[in-house]
Amino acid sequence: MLLTGGLKSLLPHVLRRIIRSNRLSISNTSGMAEGYKQANVVILHKSLADDFEKFCHANDGPLPLLYRSQPGDWRCPSLSSDSDIRTDCLQYRKYEHGACTGSLKSLKEYSEQLKDMVTFYLGCSFSFEKAVQKAGIPIRNVEQKCNVSMYKTSVPCYSISMFHCNLVVTMRPIPESKLGAAVLATSELKEAHGAPIHIGDPGLLGIQDLSKPDYGDPVHLHPGDIPVFWACGVTGVEAIINCRAPLAFTHSPGCMFITDLKNDSVRSLGGVPQVHCISQDPLHFSIVSAEAAQKIKTLETLIGIDPGERGIRHLQRPGELLGACLAMSHAGSVLITTGFPTHFGHQPPEENDGPPGALAIAAVLQALEKQVAIVTDHRAMELNKKIIEEAVRLGILKKAIPLLSYQRESADSALMFLCENGNPGRPRFDHLVAIERAGMAADGNYYNARKVNIKHLVDPIDELFLAAQTIPGVTTTGVGDGGNELGMGKVKDAVKKHIKNGDVIACDVEADFTVVAGVSNWGGYAVACGLHVLRCCDLHDRYLRRAIGFPRAPSKSLWLPALPSVTKEENLLKALVQLEVRSGKTASLEMEVDGLPFYNTHSLMIEKLLQEALQ
Repeated sequence: MLLTGGLKSLLPHVLRRIIRSNRLSISNTSGMAEGYKQANVVILHKSLADDFEKFCHANDGPLPLLYRSQPGDWRCPSLSSDSDIRTDCLQYRKYEHGACTGSLKSLKEYSEQLKDMVTFYLGCSFSFEKAVQKAGIPIRNVEQKCNVSMYKTSVPCYSISMFHCNLVVTMRPIPESKLGAAVLATSELKEAHGAPIHIGDPGLLGIQDLSKPDYGDPVHLHPGDIPVFWACGVTGVEAIINCRAPLAFTHSPGCMFITDLKNDSVRSLGGVPQVHCISQDPLHFSIVSAEAAQKIKTLETLIGIDPGERGIRHLQRPGELLGACLAMSHAGSVLITTGFPTHFGHQPPEENDGPPGALAIAAVLQALEKQVAIVTDHRAMELNKKIIEEAVRLGILKKAIPLLSYQRESADSALMFLCENGNPGRPRFDHLVAIERAGMAADGNYYNARKVNIKHLVDPIDELFLAAQTIPGVTTTGVGDGGNELGMGKVKDAVKKHIKNGDVIACDVEADFTVVAGVSNWGGYAVACGLHVLRCCDLHDRYLRRAIGFPRAPSKSLWLPALPSVTKEENLLKALVQLEVRSGKTASLEMEVDGLPFYNTHSLMIEKLLQEALQ
């Protein structure tokens, strides 16, 4: 028997010959034939082959198809010069009607049955291990001399005919400082599963215990390691189990077929990837292309001008808009709040900064097919109902969105509002957005910019944002332009130091992401445009769908109507004037917001944001 030393430097044809002669005391092929592609193997009756091929193409993250044989052909000429699939894997599994009925060292005794069967060779993550190591990243399972960990997830694959199953993933612990390098090293190796499909908390994939893999061995995480998950070809094994074919064979997980193909040839999947943390509880990272990230950072710069000369540049934190957009992109249900009753002497007391930005975000969320609702003050329900009706009439919203109010009736009112039966494990919303919403100061009051207490006009919606901090998986965004808005607690020290009356008016309630704009509506327009940029990013789209199913090609007929436009925002502002919703700074009923004219100020900003998002 040959031991494992030196196997990583042997050529594939030599390794296949050794495997064929059953002379290896090794349980998996991880680390062998460094730099060469390895393959998962699925062998099916020819009557099932066409549907299984379609299943592979529909889920090419876990099942990148390298080669499909003809019935009864035990070779794969395009992958290897001399091979025999009956003998060239370390170990095989036999399945009968969906049940594993044996592990085999050779399939030669089934040669007669194999004459009517087709072999599929599918890409394997072992193939990218050399590229990851070259990037200076440790491969923990190789260090620990064990197989990689493989887990069944709760993520359903795209079904084709009788082939259906949930995604299977491999997990590799990666030092947090090396996450970007690991994604970069693997993202273009599409035939080896490409970039990770999840980075962070395994529970988000339905994996309950990393110490108990469904296939392979447990791999120990070092301090500072993050669990990183790649789509896995063992997904094909799960599909075979579920299709209940009378007879099928696969490789044993970790016992791959080693090809003669090097990993030199790569194909771009949509730009250079970046990794960004979007949640600490549970820990969750997202992936986006550098190009898309830069576009969103440019949007952030555009809205960061200070036409009111309030000193908001001191509040700005680069990258907050990108974080907010990524968090909303991953969310399934978003709750939005707005409304700043600064004009306490008028009826209604609301200003017209806030609602247009809120509706711009809601419109794109609708187009993304996410659930979206608005929560507002009970006394302002009728006004907001009319605003939503106008937004539908003007084509800003595809349909009316639910309008809610929140009152504090008990200590757990916020939790009951946000979660089913108050259960933090079942939140109704994944993300909360406050835009130009009066925020509670440290003394429990609510102040406009002139230090006037308007608490009697404000319902305690802040409590929802405070409760969200205690609910795993719920993130928040605050959009503001003066520091007294809900969510600005993250920058309250800067507000107190640099904003007029900041020592009194500064909001004390934090949001996870704080978007600071010259006018809050601009922040809403930028979020809408940022969500569109992410939607058009191939790398982000693949990560969102876990590399299963098909890419969703951007459609102008769907997207352009969802984005804000000068005409839509002009018509909405006219409608707000008709509803006697006033400009924030001047209280006038003119075509202005925060004392700034719509034409050539707000209209110009909308045009600039759209130009950046759509180019």
